[in-house]
Amino acid sequence: MALARIAARGTAAGWALAGLILAVFGTSASAETMVVRASGPSAATYRPGSKLADGGMVALKAGDVVTLLDAKGTRTLRGPGSFSVSAAASAAPANGVMLSALLDTKRVRRARTGAVRGNVSEKAAAAPRRPNLWMVDLAQPGPFCVADPAAVRLWRADAANAATVRISGNGVNASASFAAGEAVAAWPAAAPIREGAAYHLGDGARSAEIRFALLGTAAALDGVAAGLIAHQCAAQLDLLVDTAALADGMARN
Repeated sequence: MALARIAARGTAAGWALAGLILAVFGTSASAETMVVRASGPSAATYRPGSKLADGGMVALKAGDVVTLLDAKGTRTLRGPGSFSVSAAASAAPANGVMLSALLDTKRVRRARTGAVRGNVSEKAAAAPRRPNLWMVDLAQPGPFCVADPAAVRLWRADAANAATVRISGNGVNASASFAAGEAVAAWPAAAPIREGAAYHLGDGARSAEIRFALLGTAAALDGVAAGLIAHQCAAQLDLLVDTAALADGMARN
């Protein structure tokens, strides 16, 4: 088991990461299954945020697409058909290390910016995704949920050139700078992160409106998802759902 191998290293870092993975996934005894996405004819029945009884069934019509989250991760069910609420025993859990890195607030506070290296002759890789849920992406405006204000950073997918992001609103005029090759920048202390604080962000090429919502500390994966849904932090929810996807979650009866 990956968790056992991490803990067996005997280092403080190993034990800390093992504990974080347990906190994220919880235990099978306390885990709940939650709807995190729903579209199609049955969307009104399976609203995001709804909790489903363990051992129950999800009845879907043609055109229905419902994504569920539980202790193992997320799985997407597509109608028509009748599906078990419980994840199939054969379903491989989501990548726990990747998911814990996505949700971690302590390491993102210490995150160092890193140069993006590569050769122009290399094949284009898949579009990069934010490595941490608490990094603000200028390309994704709207509500932004925060677990720890001290952990918020700015992130950009294209780090080729130097850039300056101007941040204004609530009587604030601040800026954050990216050096060429840097994907992460500190959020300026001059722009306080509070519940409901709204800022306009712009780098000359694009602009976005961000409104912060404070979540507090969630004890489990479903708690994080519930907070994102409640505050309509759609881009972060999409990132969480995609990162937590199971290798095989299609259990049909």
